[in-house]
Amino acid sequence: MRLPRFDYLGPDNLEGALDLLATHRDDAKILAGGTDLLVRMKKGLLKPKNLISLKALNELSYIKEEDKCIKIGARTSLADIIASRLIQNKAYALFQACEKIGAVTIQHYKGTIGGNILQDNRCHHYNQSDFHRSGRQPCHKDGGKICYAREEADRCNSTCQSDGATALMALDARIILARKGGERTVDLTNFYTTDGIMPFAMESHELLKEIIIPVQKAQSAYQRLAYRSAIDYPIVCAGVLLKTSDTQKDEIDEARIIVGAMGRSPLFLAQVSSSLKGKKLNDTNAFKKAADASMDNASTFAVHNVGSTLEYRCAMVSQMVFQALEQAAKG
Repeated sequence: MRLPRFDYLGPDNLEGALDLLATHRDDAKILAGGTDLLVRMKKGLLKPKNLISLKALNELSYIKEEDKCIKIGARTSLADIIASRLIQNKAYALFQACEKIGAVTIQHYKGTIGGNILQDNRCHHYNQSDFHRSGRQPCHKDGGKICYAREEADRCNSTCQSDGATALMALDARIILARKGGERTVDLTNFYTTDGIMPFAMESHELLKEIIIPVQKAQSAYQRLAYRSAIDYPIVCAGVLLKTSDTQKDEIDEARIIVGAMGRSPLFLAQVSSSLKGKKLNDTNAFKKAADASMDNASTFAVHNVGSTLEYRCAMVSQMVFQALEQAAKG
């Protein structure tokens, strides 16, 4: 499969990239590592007229602690995040997630954290070649009115399978979106539209600039299930954060449970998370109840679109959440 024709634009700095985005808007796509974008282009899923490369924008590649936050440039490679002691010590769930993305020999050295967050929603029925898709009516995501993943669905049910997004949402991360003449900060939980066709609350002239993770006295963990440990996207994953009480070190004061690869966006299970408030870090029964409740909540969104049965994926939600909670509790 060959790439479609496009114009390659290589700005020297962030300002130049934002100028190009403001000019070309919907006719342009951002090229960082390219591990997701170029594959979609080869399959004919995207045919942008222009690719704006961030190759020269070293100003967007950094990991630093500042103002009680960890700040990560959007062009920072997954390899740099995996190697960062700061991430390992204070944002462990993100370290675990990045470690599991793709194959070490390719994605870890080409893929970026920004690209992973912004990877398009996937569906086994949609993410195919032009030839494959030409043999049937187009689905919602392809401009039609059919969803092959869920019968009689009036919308696209493509799935967010981003490891990074699930872990970062568990860590209560925010992102900075830059545009020509300004920028805005968005909670990651508010960044997703739950629209499988246009999954991000982001304008075509905006660029993901920075990820911000608050530094907390908390423990986090990430678990995922995939057919192969490398290359494959997760068929279910979970990120959790457990913050202990200032007065009772073994008591949970706040919890965040995020289930990924089950819906159009990572699922923040607020009610299930709040059920752990006041529980002890060694309360296995409370963790099991929360894991089962997570399964019940997430199963509502599950569809046949990632190459696995619904029954298996739903059952594994409980397992992934429970394992992540136990790991986070052990610190």
